[in-house]
Amino acid sequence: MPKVEKEFDYIIVGGGSAGCVLAHRLTESEDVSVLLVESGGSDWHPYIKIPGAYLKLFRTRMDWQFWTEPQTHVGNRKIYLPRGKTLGGSSSTNAMAYVRGNHRDYDEWAELGNTGWGYEDVLPYFLKSENNEQAELLDPGYHQQGGPLHVSFQHRFKTPFAAAFVESGKSLGLPENKDYNGKSQEGIGKFQFTIKNGVRHSAASAFLKPARQRPNLAIQTHCTVSSIELAGDRARSISVIRKGQHQVFHAAREIILSAGSFGSPQLLMLSGIGDPDELSKHGISVKHSIPGVGKNLQDHLFFPISATSPLRKGFNHFIPWHQQLLAMLNFLIFRQGPFTASILEAVAFLNPEDFSKPANFQFHFGPTQLGKDYSKDKYDIRNFPTSPDGFTILPSLLKPQSRGSVSLHSSHPTDAPRIDPCFLAEPADLQKLIQGGKVAYELLNQKAMEQVSPNILSPGDPRNDNDWIQHIRSSLETIYHPVGTCKMGTDSMAVVDPELKVHGLTGLRVVDASIMPTIITGNTNAPVYMIAEKAADMIKDAT
Repeated sequence: MPKVEKEFDYIIVGGGSAGCVLAHRLTESEDVSVLLVESGGSDWHPYIKIPGAYLKLFRTRMDWQFWTEPQTHVGNRKIYLPRGKTLGGSSSTNAMAYVRGNHRDYDEWAELGNTGWGYEDVLPYFLKSENNEQAELLDPGYHQQGGPLHVSFQHRFKTPFAAAFVESGKSLGLPENKDYNGKSQEGIGKFQFTIKNGVRHSAASAFLKPARQRPNLAIQTHCTVSSIELAGDRARSISVIRKGQHQVFHAAREIILSAGSFGSPQLLMLSGIGDPDELSKHGISVKHSIPGVGKNLQDHLFFPISATSPLRKGFNHFIPWHQQLLAMLNFLIFRQGPFTASILEAVAFLNPEDFSKPANFQFHFGPTQLGKDYSKDKYDIRNFPTSPDGFTILPSLLKPQSRGSVSLHSSHPTDAPRIDPCFLAEPADLQKLIQGGKVAYELLNQKAMEQVSPNILSPGDPRNDNDWIQHIRSSLETIYHPVGTCKMGTDSMAVVDPELKVHGLTGLRVVDASIMPTIITGNTNAPVYMIAEKAADMIKDAT
């Protein structure tokens, strides 16, 4: 028989961005006991702390190393899907970009029936988390200092490539925007990052570390949650496998799923909560029918436009071991240099068809050239060219029409879920990527770029749309922003209601990126912090 452990008021499944926020906020009350359960281990590894070591975390034990099913419209390729498997989750392994999205994103959520999720409703929760190092230089009313999460511009390592990118965008007609998280998103400027004093400021650092010594918080790592157990229509406990032992933990008040857009729907389905047709394929008894579990998967897509430069000012020449050693000494002694920086540096939000329209594209810009060999994984640092230096624009489709799903490969909890995003299933997505690519290519040919002497490697010299299509299908990747698989709403395919309670059940909520009904216009980590901050208040108000 499984051993029954101490009962907790709240059990949080998943120690990622949302789980760390919830653990911090719920344990602010000494009268509440909280258990945080995480599949990965502690965030001890030095690479987690070093911003410039971001890509070294991929394909390690700190990464779930998921892959899509073969994508029919992307040359039948499987696409790599890294997700953080450690305390802090993907906030411990991502590129640290802090992007809230567009005001319209949240107003759209409210219009879909999610009362209380309009932009004016959610802005206070963005502010609640934030400690913005340059708040006084940004749009008044949109930032604050004093929150747990440090946000700053990158200033310990800068390149002339980013400055040329911004100037070229301006000459193309894009307005300079020094605060895309402020009153308006559209325009071109520098990224804001969750970096503090040259070190990654993850959810584990910002939220969990201050709460770890609280006696009312228990943390269990290296735990595989095999199922959620129901008593009638109430979620009562979780079954856990840890070090080969089976354990059961009871929740007196609520179980909160924060396992992410792949993990949360998978655990619901393993527990008999989901689409009966999907459950029956794997011999899982239906305990509660919710057809929308695992549906509505959305993700952002991008592809590279890379150029070389004779200037030795980017990341490529730091890849050889002796240059890495020098850069690491600079980091350790002075907290300066490339290891203090994200692989990204600048950004543009735009509509390629008309710059005056709301953004549906994001140009991620990084001071690294990725080469032109399609046979190699462009995002594996081991394949990066060591010379010459250069830079890459990644035209990123922010509002894809294609929808995919997360389902099961088997009923075994340690098997990866089946992930099929159906990338480019809607032809409009490919056409928009072509449009975005053409604008990025035009940006590289502006006079302002002459100062860095770019030589475009990839896609070379595309002469027609077929050339663009070949390049896109050969190099397309996800930006690792999966959302929507436990969507919030009131329609028949919604999984949670506007209070993030699973429809038809009590004592069970989902709090992570999976609840987004539609994907936001930008990187998704900052909105997850907001979702968790808002959820914590809703949970407290329910007691």
